[in-house]
Amino acid sequence: MKPWHNATPQPRHMTSGTHPDTRLYDKHRVRWQLVLVLTLVVAGGLAGNWTVQARPQDTAPRLRPQDFVTEQTVAGVKTLVKRRPGSQTVAVGLFFAGGASNIAPAQAGIEALTLATATEASRRFPRALLRRETARLGCSLSYLVTYDYSALTLASTRQTFEQSWKLFADVVRHPRFEAEDVALTRERLLASLLDDEDDPDALLQKTQATAVYRQHPYAATPTGTPEALARLSVADVRAHYARLLTTKRMLLVVVGDVAPERIATEATRLFAGLPAGTPPKPLPPLSWAEADVTIVNRSMPTDYVQGVYAAPPLTAPDFPALRLAAAVLRDRIFEEVRVKRNLSYAPTAFLTAQGANLGGIYVSSVSAPQAVEVMLKEIERLKTELVEPAELRATVAQFLTTTYLAEETNSGQVAALALYELVGGGWRQNFTSLDRLQAVTPEQVRAAARKYMGNLRFVIIGDEARTRQLRDRLTVPGPGD
Repeated sequence: MKPWHNATPQPRHMTSGTHPDTRLYDKHRVRWQLVLVLTLVVAGGLAGNWTVQARPQDTAPRLRPQDFVTEQTVAGVKTLVKRRPGSQTVAVGLFFAGGASNIAPAQAGIEALTLATATEASRRFPRALLRRETARLGCSLSYLVTYDYSALTLASTRQTFEQSWKLFADVVRHPRFEAEDVALTRERLLASLLDDEDDPDALLQKTQATAVYRQHPYAATPTGTPEALARLSVADVRAHYARLLTTKRMLLVVVGDVAPERIATEATRLFAGLPAGTPPKPLPPLSWAEADVTIVNRSMPTDYVQGVYAAPPLTAPDFPALRLAAAVLRDRIFEEVRVKRNLSYAPTAFLTAQGANLGGIYVSSVSAPQAVEVMLKEIERLKTELVEPAELRATVAQFLTTTYLAEETNSGQVAALALYELVGGGWRQNFTSLDRLQAVTPEQVRAAARKYMGNLRFVIIGDEARTRQLRDRLTVPGPGD
């Protein structure tokens, strides 16, 4: 089975809205409507019987998106069910907290191998039968792994949910972990990792992760390494899954037109008899005191460059301000580097949303030194100048649009609820994140840029002569250093 990807790694919020019917603004239509209204007013006044009746006010409380979420603890496992009346699909995620902190670096990738193999076959549904049943029902069993948590997932139609859940439940409680399935899954994961060796962008991310996560639990990369995966045995996989299947590490999230009571009944059977285990330890934040440059020489016409800074967790009071600062920086970099100077096709700035966060800048270019110089100047501009209120409002509006689009799917909402419950201070924060963004001021954006956007750790992949030139520029102290 392929990994289950959600549309959005960033915190999300759900609401709805409508677009005005532009036909109402037709000039001729408005003119005739005004004439009709004035005629009625005059005629009513002359007749002496013109009355205005006030419409009764709707005093019923307005439901918020979070009011559709039911939180329960079922057999020791926290369960979140968001009911979406009328939705024709149901998305389910059974999350295992901890992610990289569950794993020693020598076993990096074991969670991906374990969960990918689990979706291949279960006690009641051997591989061939499981594939026939998922095809017949039109459902999908899959998995995901991140630095902070992993999950087994189900997506089905509302009509086939009951039967699809039976497949999911058997996979969760009784995966076969046959030697053949473990070997085939390992080969697929290894092939994907080896493909990355020929991809400069993948090499850039791998080198960056090694540079900044070396002394952090994130050092155990979720996708693993070829060396670590090759060492893992069937016994390792079985033992790791037993450690995952404990109630204090698990979270069940369901989104769709299903009753919370129905999910509680099914979850009671699913989790019956599981050990409590221990919850994962809190993650330490990322931090470093000095800037750094790591170079990987490759004979290529294009250089790939990424620089990162340590960012606060989602729960930090200034995370919304930094989120907007990173978005403003992204838009300005695109304008200055691509539109005005044509130095790169896709320069960007970013900010992760995970337990221990990074922000940064990225560019691939045949003129990387010039492009990076422009990007660093834009960072300094954020630190010294206030963002115009109109620019800030436009940036917030972009978040609104992308958030709503990302949460059009039930799987997107499952991912957002899980993200905030596991690393963002609780699932309710998912529904207030945009409110916090809208309250950010230009002064707060500048303060966040000054506080966090410094001591960048760069990785450069490219031609030796050009990378040396860029390294020399980056190691010269800049403004404010």
